[in-house]
Amino acid sequence: MLDRIYVAATSQHVGKTTSTLGIVAAIRSKELNVGYCKPLGQEFVDLGDLKVDKDALLFSKTMNFDLSAELHSPVILGRGVTTSFLRDPEKYNFPEQVLHASRELQKMHDVVVYEGTGHPGVGSVIDLSNADVAKMLNASVIMVVEGGVGNTIDKLNANLSLFREKDVPIAGVIINKVIPEKSDKIRELVGGKLDRWGIPLLGVLPYDKTLANPIMEGVRLAVDGVVIMNGHNLDNKVENIASGSLIEKKEFDDLQNLLMIVSHRRLESAISALKEIDRKHPDQDLKLAGIIVNGENDFISELQREVPCQDYIMMHEIPLIATQLDTYGSAIKINRMEVKINTRTPWKARRAVELIRSHVDLSSLF
Repeated sequence: MLDRIYVAATSQHVGKTTSTLGIVAAIRSKELNVGYCKPLGQEFVDLGDLKVDKDALLFSKTMNFDLSAELHSPVILGRGVTTSFLRDPEKYNFPEQVLHASRELQKMHDVVVYEGTGHPGVGSVIDLSNADVAKMLNASVIMVVEGGVGNTIDKLNANLSLFREKDVPIAGVIINKVIPEKSDKIRELVGGKLDRWGIPLLGVLPYDKTLANPIMEGVRLAVDGVVIMNGHNLDNKVENIASGSLIEKKEFDDLQNLLMIVSHRRLESAISALKEIDRKHPDQDLKLAGIIVNGENDFISELQREVPCQDYIMMHEIPLIATQLDTYGSAIKINRMEVKINTRTPWKARRAVELIRSHVDLSSLF
C-alpha cells in the first residue's frame, strides 16, 4: 500500500486541488488515517500568528485538523524570497523544512497526501521543483491533466519527463474537465497511450459548471469594485451573467443566481424591470447573486450618497458593487477569472469529492 502520494499537474488551474480533495476523501473512506501537506506554497494567507498556503487552510477546514505552518505548509515563497535565495542560497534550508514536515506527518498518519504547486517545474528556482520534492519524499505521483487527446498526450509526455528524470514512480493519471460526450473517446485513446507507457489511467472527470462558478467576492476583485451595499453576501454564487439592458427588454430567461451588469444611468430602469418580473411571476423565487454598476467620472461617490431603488436592493439583500470599468470591460474581466476552490466555497469541495468518488478508481493504489 502506498503511504505517501504526491498530486501534481501539468499546469495551474487544471484541477489539482479538486482532485486532491477527492483523493483524500476516497482514502478516508477506506478507514485510513490521512494527512495533508502543501510542501511548497506560493499564495499564502496571513492569519496573524500563522502564515500558510491558502490550500493548506482549505484542507484544515475540510479535513478538520489543527493547522501548523511547520507541518502542513513548510515552505512559502513570498515576495522577494526567490531573489534572496538566488543571491545567497546558504541562508536557506528549504529541503530540511520539507523533510521535517514529512517525517512528523508520516509518524502521525497511515497515508499522507502531498499537494504540488503549479506545473512540475515550479520551485526549480530554489532547487525544489515538484519532481525534486516528490523524489525527496519518496512519494508516488498522481498527475492531473485537462481533457483532450493530442494536446493532453503531448502535455503528459512533456510534464512526466521531469519525474522520469528523477526516477519518481507515477501511480496514475487523472484526466479532468472532459466534455461528457467525449469521455469514451478520451478514455480509449489517451488510456491506450498511457497503457503503452505503463501508467494507469485512474479516471476521467467530466467538466462540471458548478466548479467554474465564481462568487461575488471573486467578481469584486476581478473588476476592482467598491462595495456599495450588502457586502455580507459576497459569498453569493454566480451562475449566470446578463446586462441590465437584456433584463429591461425581458430577453433573459434564467434569473437564478444572476449577476447583473448595468450602467449607473440605467440601474433604476433595470430594477424596475426586475420588479415587473416579480409582479408577473409571484411564485418564482428570484435570486440575484449581485449587481455590478459601472460608469464614468465620480459616479461612485454619487452612488454612495444615493442609491436608486435602495429599498428593493436592501429587501433582497443584493450585493451592489461599483466599478469604473464599462459593461464590456467588466464582462471580459469576469470571463477571464480563474475560479478556484477555497474556504468560501464549501459546495465546491463537496462536489469535488463526489466527482472523484464517481469517476476515479484508486483501488490499485491500496
